[in-house]
Amino acid sequence: MQTTPKAWDDLTASQRRWIIVIGAVTSALQLVMLWDLWRRPTEQVRGSKCAWFAASFIRPFGQIAYVLWGRRP
Repeated sequence: MQTTPKAWDDLTASQRRWIIVIGAVTSALQLVMLWDLWRRPTEQVRGSKCAWFAASFIRPFGQIAYVLWGRRP
């Protein structure tokens, strides 16, 4: 018995939509994070900008961590 689909064609239309929506949301969050990271002065970022850049690719946890802990007011 197969419990997880192995190919895109095995997914239902609803599952495909959810994957696309979640992918679009996490991509938008990453773009907003990278834009903010680029525009924000180094003094207003907790830690290294390079480390936060790398963390942006850990979806969605990198973006959430940056919003909660990476920025100084």
